[in-house]
Amino acid sequence: MGRHREFDMQKALDAALCVFWRKGYEGASYADLTAATGVERPALYAAFGNKEALFRKALDRYYELYLDFVPQALEQLTAREVAAHMLYNSADLNTRFPDRTGCFNINGALAVSDGAETMRRTLIEARAEGEAQFRARFERAKAEGDLPPTAKPDVLAAYLMAVLHGMAVQAKAGFSREKLNSVAEQALSAWPAGKTVD
Repeated sequence: MGRHREFDMQKALDAALCVFWRKGYEGASYADLTAATGVERPALYAAFGNKEALFRKALDRYYELYLDFVPQALEQLTAREVAAHMLYNSADLNTRFPDRTGCFNINGALAVSDGAETMRRTLIEARAEGEAQFRARFERAKAEGDLPPTAKPDVLAAYLMAVLHGMAVQAKAGFSREKLNSVAEQALSAWPAGKTVD
């Protein structure tokens, strides 16, 4: 008969999320995870499965807790407002917590060994899904005349993702929110304009 679990799984997951956000998948050791959660390794295994399973749950939790601005961005009226919402909110999130700057997703996959290839693929797929959502939104913007006929929605989506990823890396390297906001402003200055409404 199993023992009653004597810790709050949600609090433990949130603590593990912070460790993975700060150190990445491979950089987070079990010693780090047990110290942060206050839960011994056997109990972590029993509750969440292995490290990979814990990371996947932490990634889902990250999207749930911190990336609510992504669906909000997709609902903005213009493609430029979509991009602006993403860029400025990302700059905020990347610098909000001094102990875990940058992006959980990017930090998790920047440097992994062959043994962590499945996790790297998981993070790449998550980013590709986001890019596909932006591509579809920009295709709609082009069809509506919000973007010019020469606009390439796939390239715009890739461009937006590239800037977002670069900002996350620079935040991890110490860029301030003000500097990231300036990068966002510069990126938006190159955004293509469609028809204007009189």
